[in-house]
Amino acid sequence: MSAAEMPGHNSEAIGRNPMNNGSGATNIAAGRARSCRDSQGLMEALVERENMTAAYRRVVGNKGVAGADGMSVNDLKAYLDAHWERIKMELLSNRYFPKAVLEVEIPKPHGGTRKLGIPTVCDRLIGQALYQVVKPYFVPHFWVPHFWAYSFGFIEGRNAQQAVLCASAYVTEGYSRVVDIDLEKFFDRDNHDKLMSLVARKIADKRVLRLIGR
Repeated sequence: MSAAEMPGHNSEAIGRNPMNNGSGATNIAAGRARSCRDSQGLMEALVERENMTAAYRRVVGNKGVAGADGMSVNDLKAYLDAHWERIKMELLSNRYFPKAVLEVEIPKPHGGTRKLGIPTVCDRLIGQALYQVVKPYFVPHFWVPHFWAYSFGFIEGRNAQQAVLCASAYVTEGYSRVVDIDLEKFFDRDNHDKLMSLVARKIADKRVLRLIGR
């Protein structure tokens, strides 16, 4: 989206609205984040225009329903026009708190329901921007050295076809049994303090750690 296409466009707005930026921003902030000494400047990398623009495009492209505040992705740009400077200052000064999460239940394929939490569109934007600057510290290469070599789900650079090829290799080696395990309510029951301690080994910026914790 060019600056000229945006409602209320003027030279002042370009300086304060992270969405007024050209294309090609997807990997810029991530590359800069890797150069931050001991990741102390990650929050500054998070709020950079290039990083926020890439996050905005991803969130709008994903669409999705509104959160607890009722704001849709179509309303996000106008909201940022009016409030981005405040949000940016809150992030930099460790005063940003995510809003309430909307709880919904969706049916499971074999009966019962699964609870999902839907953040507000603005919090989805901040979460995406956060992911983009933190990711290089955990997944610096497509082969994912910090994760188990045989993990394929929800990892960039991995896909279902690779999992099938891996399974086929096991069959060729003579294996004939499959064990399917579902850890019920894993994210509800996992030790978040332990997870945060592991994250803190990679991320030194305390503001970013507090934001993740919130």
